[in-house]
Amino acid sequence: MVSLGAKLGDIVAVEYIGTLDNGGVFDSSEMQGGPLEFQVGGGQVLQGFEDAVLGMEIGDKKTIRLEPSEGYGEYSKNLIETIPRTSIPNHERLKEDTMLLVSLPDGSKMPASITAITEETVTLDMNHPLAGEVLHFEIKVVGIN
Repeated sequence: MVSLGAKLGDIVAVEYIGTLDNGGVFDSSEMQGGPLEFQVGGGQVLQGFEDAVLGMEIGDKKTIRLEPSEGYGEYSKNLIETIPRTSIPNHERLKEDTMLLVSLPDGSKMPASITAITEETVTLDMNHPLAGEVLHFEIKVVGIN
């Protein structure tokens, strides 16, 4: 019987290392405590990552490059907002370069990085931390179910 490799609906387990153009590692299966398992076609990982796994067999290795549009999007200045400091609970404890969850009008929450604090205002950056970055992944399939 000839295997066609991973297909839509399969649960795959992969070992991976994610790096940036400068070679810095931003994520890996080792950092996460073991192989990443996800359903191919389930939308649980970046589309380009998922597409790369299609057809791979156990033991196969692949290196891919995802442009920002295929990863976490382009960096957008429209996602930076300055708000009154008093509109944030516990505003007296805020620190720059920390993350907090911001409630949106539709009730959902979005992570935001505090980029500046004054006596009156807080500037929040709601871009994904990897927005605008080219992502490189080394992928090895270690299981298919």
